[in-house]
Amino acid sequence: PTMAHSKALLVLENFIGGKFVPCSSYIDSYNPSTGDVYCRVPDSGKEEVEAAVKAAKDAFPIWSSKSPLERSQILNKLADLIEHDLEAFAQAESKDQGKTITFARTVDIPRAVHNFRFFASSILHHITECTEMPTMGCVHYTSRASVGVAGLISPWNLPLYLLTWKIAPAIACGNTVVAKPSEMTSVTAWMMCKHLEKAGVPPGVVNVVFGTGAKAGEALVCHPDVPLISFTGSTLTAQRITEKSAPHCKRLSLELGGKNPAIIFDDADLSQCIPTTVRSSFANQGEICLCTSRIFVQRGIYGQFLKRFVAEAKKWKTGNPSDPTTDVGALISKEHLEKVRNYVKKAQAEGARVLCGEGVDPLALPPGNQKGYFMLPTVIAEVKDESCCMQEEIFGPVTCVVAFDTEEEVIRRANGVKYGLAATVWSSNVGRVHRVAHRLQSGLVWTNCWLVRDLNLPFGGMKASGIGREGAKDSYEFFTEVKTITIKH
Repeated sequence: PTMAHSKALLVLENFIGGKFVPCSSYIDSYNPSTGDVYCRVPDSGKEEVEAAVKAAKDAFPIWSSKSPLERSQILNKLADLIEHDLEAFAQAESKDQGKTITFARTVDIPRAVHNFRFFASSILHHITECTEMPTMGCVHYTSRASVGVAGLISPWNLPLYLLTWKIAPAIACGNTVVAKPSEMTSVTAWMMCKHLEKAGVPPGVVNVVFGTGAKAGEALVCHPDVPLISFTGSTLTAQRITEKSAPHCKRLSLELGGKNPAIIFDDADLSQCIPTTVRSSFANQGEICLCTSRIFVQRGIYGQFLKRFVAEAKKWKTGNPSDPTTDVGALISKEHLEKVRNYVKKAQAEGARVLCGEGVDPLALPPGNQKGYFMLPTVIAEVKDESCCMQEEIFGPVTCVVAFDTEEEVIRRANGVKYGLAATVWSSNVGRVHRVAHRLQSGLVWTNCWLVRDLNLPFGGMKASGIGREGAKDSYEFFTEVKTITIKH
């Protein structure tokens, strides 16, 4: 190891069969707000995945035979332990991912705790079906069983939040898991592993293998003893997962990106709409698959909206994530920052106007954050619908604002991308709200609000935004195998 890898670095280990296991090689993980190496993450491959799958398979008979109530109590205990350590988890998430400490404290970690509590409760309330055929003297009923080892692959934007959204339903349903967090944000998953034994999770029920998608992820997806894969990430990676798992007929749940529109009609309440749309555009540095990146504003209020929206965006403070007054933290990596900046350059080259942010306003950073991966909230106007900035997921603090005239036109334009994850509609006309919501090709539509979630309800996207849904009933259906039994009496 070089001098940069001094003893102060955090070194993570895989968690397999209830024990921390060192790895033969490691990857550097950076603190995005300083640009320094912060931690070393196992660079796992086939061998590590093999060991984890074996541990999960061995643990499956005992775990799947526990009653839903027993599993529920363990999930609740795990939720309590994470909640007790909320501050430590929030600090780690902020440092590792670049997000603000405020966001980690109020969104990421509380939601991770809620994920466990929610599925601990929902697992107790599922019912199976029964029908009778009196003329045939038959009764039919269904039963559901745990499937086996679930492969869970989660992304770097909401690390513990999205990992627990997979682990909780998978183990609540009696499956055992091999999880692979993003190699860029592995710390909170590793911290969670320290609580599993105390919560009463038997060894091998939850295994965490750290590493890259190309090595560890691929080994997991290709493993013949892993019948389910739940993945959140890019459409490109999902295509590869689909190809690799096809020979094994695996069950897939894929939550992929979005290019989410906000449609703002001239009767919208702008006092609510503007602050919420600024938040839906720039929360978590715009690194949320549900963020708004195309804002369609009806022509009558376009000028007024733009002026107020830009003024509000400029108030968001970019800087040190651990400062509680910061609104925008660091982007995940140097490469990602470069990619996001290039989209802004392309927009300018195409003749669009950058109204604030990148390349327009000066970015003043504290001394310790000069080498971090920061970018100001950026608003682009007069972008053509066919521009890559309006078609591709940028996944940074960049949003495009364009004008529209009619309801018919805006629905067509909003649907004119390959994605279909989320949309927001702003209007005080209740009839219009329902009409537009029905016609948008989108798995989620929020009206006069954003990111208000009830975990009971299906979550997922249409078109290139994914396959399948997750939620109370949907996750239960994905993580269990159903059987129809017919009895003649």
